[in-house]
Amino acid sequence: MSRTLKLAGAALAIMALSALAMAQKAQYGTAADAKAMEQRVIAELKANEPAAIAKFNKADGGFRDRDLYVFCFNTTTGIFTAQINPALLGTDNRLLKEKDGSPLGQKVYDAVQSLKDGQITTVSYNYPRPNTSNPVPKVAYVSRVGNTACGVGYYK
Repeated sequence: MSRTLKLAGAALAIMALSALAMAQKAQYGTAADAKAMEQRVIAELKANEPAAIAKFNKADGGFRDRDLYVFCFNTTTGIFTAQINPALLGTDNRLLKEKDGSPLGQKVYDAVQSLKDGQITTVSYNYPRPNTSNPVPKVAYVSRVGNTACGVGYYK
């Protein structure tokens, strides 16, 4: 009987730890979540670009999920048209730098220049999670529709 209770206790402990690990992981978006959102972004842009950009910029527009969000910029001027950080709206994406000075914005800008409409590529960089200042590894799925490029990144 004692052995059965010990096994049952161990099983419960494992299940509790597994549930805790899953809950912690669920607080962040995954690569699959980011790619799925990027595919929705493409569909929205193709359907109605001005309405899509407005949705991307609204906290309740359906394009913010945990630490996932959309950023967009003009492929000619580099100017941000959608960003979770309102202070970046209207600024040149190409001037955005990683904390170590690496040309983050230019890297993303260059990645979309040769893409065809709706084609997706990835860009890796370091960027702080929302409401933090310490950069961590991040990968963004980026695409272009006409003269608008958008991305959705997930933290690794």
